[in-house]
Amino acid sequence: MEKKKIIGVRDKVPTALLLPLSLQHTFAMFGASVLVPILFNVNPGIVLLMNGIGTLLFIFITNGKAPAYLGSSFAFLGIGQIIINTMGYRYALGAFVTTGFLGCVLAYIIYKFKTDWINIVLPPAAMGAVVSLIGLELAGVTVTGGRIGANILTETSTSADVCVFLVTIITAIIGSVVFRKFLATIPILIAIAVGYITALCFGMVDFTPVVQSTVFTLPKFQLPIFDFKASLIMLPALLVITSEHISHQVVTSNIIGQNLLQDPGLHRSIFADNFSTMLSGLVGGVPTTTYGENIGVMAVTKVYSVYVIAGAAIISICMAFIGPLNMLIQSIPGNVIGGVTFLLYGMIGTSGIRLLVDEKVDYSNSQNLILTSAVFVTGLSGIGINFFGIQLKGMVLASMVAVVLSLTFYILNKYNLTNNN
Repeated sequence: MEKKKIIGVRDKVPTALLLPLSLQHTFAMFGASVLVPILFNVNPGIVLLMNGIGTLLFIFITNGKAPAYLGSSFAFLGIGQIIINTMGYRYALGAFVTTGFLGCVLAYIIYKFKTDWINIVLPPAAMGAVVSLIGLELAGVTVTGGRIGANILTETSTSADVCVFLVTIITAIIGSVVFRKFLATIPILIAIAVGYITALCFGMVDFTPVVQSTVFTLPKFQLPIFDFKASLIMLPALLVITSEHISHQVVTSNIIGQNLLQDPGLHRSIFADNFSTMLSGLVGGVPTTTYGENIGVMAVTKVYSVYVIAGAAIISICMAFIGPLNMLIQSIPGNVIGGVTFLLYGMIGTSGIRLLVDEKVDYSNSQNLILTSAVFVTGLSGIGINFFGIQLKGMVLASMVAVVLSLTFYILNKYNLTNNN
């Protein structure tokens, strides 16, 4: 393996190397994945358990051909909190399950009608911009504090915060272009370790929760309550997660050099994604989705093995039951997490630009120019609209604008109503 620059999707990894490679993915997803249950005021244990199980199911359903880690979905946050505040968390669980079920139905529809429609509703000029937004929209959270971002652009930031952030990101960048052989596959893990040690030197790590945690913990299971109104309120999230899923599969396809929309097929990956959400909601967890952070890790390291992803899933399951391990990873400061995600989100944004280049998008065509421009401006301007009491903005709104414009141009072209004909 040391002689290979790329570790393929189905390449097996020696046991001694599997743990550090899997831990790298675990660290990358952890901050964002536990943030969702924290915002929902839910014990993260059940979420880590279902994320791990969902990821293993995803790998199985896609025949081990699509490397993806399923973490907690942010697409359900706004809608979910509305339901939780008015009805309670168990009603939100019912809505999660219903949305996941409808997503599975959508997978069957895609299976029947194939994927040719994707180039109609999201042609390359739109898809490339949407993929870029996945990373670019998240860029701000990497430096504004919180569990998944560094505290370097706030009034409370200190020189220590900036130092830890810079040490982490510089290590990740230098490691990605200088490290060789096995070290070249774990630059993110090394960057996290160096950043963590730096944070320790500045006294920014508190081990008290680790010491006080019980050795064995049991996730808190809850049963859903199904309500038509709650499910109806949650329905718009299906469009969001579908758009996000397709974009993630496209960018992953570009990174690994395989068309995942064709093999194993978009119908399989969308079914696996939504089935995981449905299963998670049935026992008290939050919806799941393929994770941009882990896509970024693959882009940087060129390690695409599903065995590594499966290893990260098993670690996540173990963390749901082992208190000290859970608390130890939670002790990683946001300045360290922000340092690595700063690079990872940028890699995702670049992957979208790569898609535009690879597809040879012709910007002398005014339709392509308008599509890409409209998506970027809508996604990055901060503009938002209210839909059934839910604010749509960023990548979500940009994806909707892309679909509407693309369909409009398709119809106009079909009837020879544009100046391109």
